[in-house]
Amino acid sequence: MTAQPLAAPSAFTELLAADRVIAVVRAPVIPDAAALCAALAEGGIRWVEFTFTTPDVTTHLRRAAAADTGCRLGVGTVLTAGQAEQAVAAGAQYLVTPGLRPAVAAAPVPVVLGALTPSEVADALDLGAAAVKIFPARAFGPSYLKDLRGPFPDAPLIASGGVGAANAADFLAAGALAVCAGGEVAAPALVAAADWPELTRRARAFVAATTAGPR
Repeated sequence: MTAQPLAAPSAFTELLAADRVIAVVRAPVIPDAAALCAALAEGGIRWVEFTFTTPDVTTHLRRAAAADTGCRLGVGTVLTAGQAEQAVAAGAQYLVTPGLRPAVAAAPVPVVLGALTPSEVADALDLGAAAVKIFPARAFGPSYLKDLRGPFPDAPLIASGGVGAANAADFLAAGALAVCAGGEVAAPALVAAADWPELTRRARAFVAATTAGPR
């Protein structure tokens, strides 16, 4: 069964709030996208973001969507309207950009627009973003995200870039709707080697860290 789009932004945020972790797969080689998603889901991460930095990413997305692994599948590093169209046609349920991309914001699925400054957050919300990715989050840390909650108390903010097991709970406690797990979970070498048991172990450890409370 092919994955169905999360058409409404409200459905996107409600579902993401229940899981709170997105695994970002930025790897030059993906031997089996369906097995990768299954391994992440077994470890408790059910949101997967492939990226346009991976060669032939739409093929990987189609294979993962056709396998029905139970994961919410998205594509990141989307920069153009053309890339957005390709991703949606391949089965992307949501899109993620590294910065403000008005052309991508018009896509027919929920879009997470990247931002850093308060002005960029406001612009992302004005463009209709389902959520705003604060990137790179490690540049200013959880306290900065907490400060953003002052002028934007209801904005769904996602911490991305430099988020790991050591600080994920801190970002969530600071008010993040969710956090992105990158190379600490889906390390490119690990993905290329198709070491799915290790991927599951890392996913499980990351999820456990987010539920352990801030440090």
